[in-house]
Amino acid sequence: MAENDGVLAAARAWRGAPMALATVVSTWGSAPRPRGSHMLVHGDGRFEGSVSGGCVETDILATAADVIAGAPAVVKTYGVADAAAWEVGLPCGGEIAVLVQRVDAGGFDPVLFDAIDAARREGRPFEVATDLATGRSHAGAGGAFVNRYDPPRRLLIVGAVQIAQALAGLSRELGIQTVVVDPRARFLTTERFPGVSLDDRWPDEALSALQPDPATAVVTLSHDPKIDDPALIAALRHSTGYIAALGSRRSHAARRERLASEGFSAEQLDRIEGPAGLNIGAIGPAEIALSIAAAMVQRFHA
Repeated sequence: MAENDGVLAAARAWRGAPMALATVVSTWGSAPRPRGSHMLVHGDGRFEGSVSGGCVETDILATAADVIAGAPAVVKTYGVADAAAWEVGLPCGGEIAVLVQRVDAGGFDPVLFDAIDAARREGRPFEVATDLATGRSHAGAGGAFVNRYDPPRRLLIVGAVQIAQALAGLSRELGIQTVVVDPRARFLTTERFPGVSLDDRWPDEALSALQPDPATAVVTLSHDPKIDDPALIAALRHSTGYIAALGSRRSHAARRERLASEGFSAEQLDRIEGPAGLNIGAIGPAEIALSIAAAMVQRFHA
């Protein structure tokens, strides 16, 4: 999951140091963090990530220190159902169970971090199974708890227009790798798009090289069929997770006719969300970008 990117980066930076890994292994109700969320704790007390958004981290840090010092792996449960039964309350009203294990060959082997990184670079998911009784993890399924690490989410924005500027900023804040594609040099500048990758190839060439997958969104914003249509054709020919095109319902109907003439069926064309974004009554570039970002996140979770 994208939220674990910081944990994976810390694991690389802290390699060789004593560490413990806390993982949300089950949730009930309105839990603050989803199943699979990590918190990595360094032997010196530093930590990266979160298992509850701040509610139980202090107790997890104390437990992690014990595990690093030699205590066995443990699953701790937190909630609000019974004040006498729970060590720490979750104000959201949910309940979580968190495994705390050592990062070593007898727990979460550091080589698993390398395998996760390699799989993500190759755009494929990776699974780690864990025996909750022993706290030992291994690659693959076949454990009481299996955590799936999906490839990093990406957003390919076609058309370096004003809405794209706002959308690129939102995407960056969401931890989604963003590329803005536009062959028009005057539109595609680092001043207009700081902190994101820029690609000045024609969209069909760019998308062919970038290979959109189920963890990738492609959003066309240029309003120019010569730029948008080739991008949509390329996106439809891949397993792209989310495809959207800016424009009115009338312009989208005309777009569907053009793409149908390229051999796409109505079912295939239904993959394109048009007009792009959730219907929130958006006005102006920033609100339109927000509606598109929300629809993209919704589709990723679906």
